[in-house]
Amino acid sequence: MAISGWEALLLHAKGRIRLNRSLREWVPMATMHLREAPLTHEIVVAAQELEMAQQDPADRFLAATAEVLGLTLVTADERLLGLGKIATLANR
Repeated sequence: MAISGWEALLLHAKGRIRLNRSLREWVPMATMHLREAPLTHEIVVAAQELEMAQQDPADRFLAATAEVLGLTLVTADERLLGLGKIATLANR
């Protein structure tokens, strides 16, 4: 999902991560082996309906995408682990 790339770019802009290439070089390199999930109306509605303390819209979209498409959400964010019916996997 493009939101993951967008979040990485925000972290880079805030100085929380460093990229070893320019943004225009990094994004295609980092995503070349990934399949992109669409952000559909069904996912948007599911994101709104999710019962989770996390209010970050990007995290809600990622969790809802996993729920709607039956995917496992791989995350290092402790707040997103164990979201009930959404399968999660810790990335530590």
